[in-house]
Amino acid sequence: MKKMKNEKQHQSRPGVEEKMRPVPQTEPIAYSKKGKLFGKIALITGGDSGIGKAIALLFAKEGAHIAIAYLNEEIDALATKKEVENYNRECLLIKGDLSNETNCLIAVEKTIDNFKQIDILVNNAALHWESESLEKISSEQLSKTFQNNVFSYFWITKYALLHMKKGGSIINTTSVTAYRGSPKLIDYAATKGAIVSFTRSLSSNLMARGIRVNAVAPGPVWTPLIVSSFDSEKVANFGTDSPMKRAGMPNEIAPSFLFLACDDSQFISGQVLHPNGGEIING
Repeated sequence: MKKMKNEKQHQSRPGVEEKMRPVPQTEPIAYSKKGKLFGKIALITGGDSGIGKAIALLFAKEGAHIAIAYLNEEIDALATKKEVENYNRECLLIKGDLSNETNCLIAVEKTIDNFKQIDILVNNAALHWESESLEKISSEQLSKTFQNNVFSYFWITKYALLHMKKGGSIINTTSVTAYRGSPKLIDYAATKGAIVSFTRSLSSNLMARGIRVNAVAPGPVWTPLIVSSFDSEKVANFGTDSPMKRAGMPNEIAPSFLFLACDDSQFISGQVLHPNGGEIING
């Protein structure tokens, strides 16, 4: 949206819009008929399955080419690539452990080598383990959780920013646990709180460069991380304690990312969206 300077003016209440200078812009934002993200390049970490996959497919449907950085889930990654390509969009798969800084640099470099640009960065990779108490969280687990969930966001963003231009969008995946905590996911919730602060601070830092930074804080969502982290009884009841009495599906979360990636949200930065099944967290 073009920045316009307000002229000195005053009208009698309630005021007349057409006499304002500049006149308020009220017409719907125009998009290419090929999609809200047509011509954009999106790099998505953890994009092989779950929320990341849903984001990749929705972005592709809206015209973006996709680069997916993933850990080692070959079957899921190849299936997601095929589904992205069904939208006639290109999909680059980049395998590597992003808790290692070098792999973050490689993921960005491979995306640039293939697509020549990065317009949208989605930091989404995450892992967690249940622990009954703080005493049972080992230093090794704590380091691994922060390296994967927080350090990777810093590193991949740092290298992506070397290539991102004005109008770019960075979207971080945090969690409802950042706002209300989690008694058995203490280290995970702490990483998600760090991501909220990272989002707000980076947004302020990048404002002058015209790059927006926002986040999405999902509530309980049905993804492979759930069935690989909890026992069978908890999996069977997962999400039933939310106000909507169910877990969300990944394709119910992805539209929040699309909103923050496209020009619909061009006046939004440093904010967090909360698709969490109705839980009020005042964040």
